[in-house]
Amino acid sequence: MKQKIKERKELTRIIKDLKTKGKRIVFTNGCFDLLHIGHVRYLEKARALGNILVVGVNSDSSVRMIKGPKRPVLPEEERTEILSSLGCVDYITIFNEIDPLKLITSLHPNVLVKGGDWTKEEIVGREVVERLGGKVVIIPFVQGVSTSNLIETILKRYEKRT
Repeated sequence: MKQKIKERKELTRIIKDLKTKGKRIVFTNGCFDLLHIGHVRYLEKARALGNILVVGVNSDSSVRMIKGPKRPVLPEEERTEILSSLGCVDYITIFNEIDPLKLITSLHPNVLVKGGDWTKEEIVGREVVERLGGKVVIIPFVQGVSTSNLIETILKRYEKRT
């Protein structure tokens, strides 16, 4: 499944070719640290919006900038390999920037997807996608399911009792 993981330059060529063949490209991005059921449901819904699902994954340094020094829990190589095992994910690329704007500008997806914890106005790359005739879709957030909640549950269950 590692063949799904591509460098940005190669992925840009692949996506351009797929678009010339009439494929509808869906893009989403995130940290995907400690993959959980919310992630899986979200990615499956995203994939249903087109023919090809591309997932941009924040690099370890990017995750630290966003989430703080204790994250990610899993390194980028493991996060991307886990994502590559999902049938709904077609391609994955790692990006080092704090947001995916450069990646979105390079790929020109037909559909940009984010979770319900974002408003349309907050979605990075929205203007790029809409300017090119694409659309932005917000998929409802699975309440109570997040990596942060998962970490908290683990810490509470396994904390040392004094």
